[in-house]
Amino acid sequence: MDGKIVLVTGGARSGKSRFAEEYVKKYNAKTAYFATAQIFDEEMRERIQMHQTQRPKGWTTYETPFNAEIELKCATESFDAILFDCLTIYTSNLLLSPEMPEERHLRQQQILDKTEKLMKAAKEGQASVIFVTNEVGFGIVPDNPLAREYRDIAGLVNQKAAAWADEVHLVVCGLPIRIK
Repeated sequence: MDGKIVLVTGGARSGKSRFAEEYVKKYNAKTAYFATAQIFDEEMRERIQMHQTQRPKGWTTYETPFNAEIELKCATESFDAILFDCLTIYTSNLLLSPEMPEERHLRQQQILDKTEKLMKAAKEGQASVIFVTNEVGFGIVPDNPLAREYRDIAGLVNQKAAAWADEVHLVVCGLPIRIK
């Protein structure tokens, strides 16, 4: 695999993770999987276990709910491909982190700065990095300030990732559409 950034986006249960996994598998590359989700309840534990069972056994997993750019920088030198699943969970981890400032605009800037560092680490490395993300803005306008802030920041994170990406794929109803 040539070193590049690929962004795979779509709605919930659109098939984006499956598409990203198949994308990586076709190259038979030495692969790392960056998992960003944290287990806070039984339902999330079941989701994570489902993803784990679908993943090929030979892939190395990194648990990266925070500061993923540090691990990514190192991993790009040891692996041919890295599947990062997913940017929107990573964004929510950052947004809800106790270290985040109280001011909304400062939180947004800090998350966008972290995203920039993540994309830079991916671009500077030798591995191809496939980022999975969600299009959370396709739904209704949320009824509370935190959910609206999250939706807005997730959209900005996706724009930044797409700008860095060599390829962007939108997955709808299990069907991938290459948009960049």
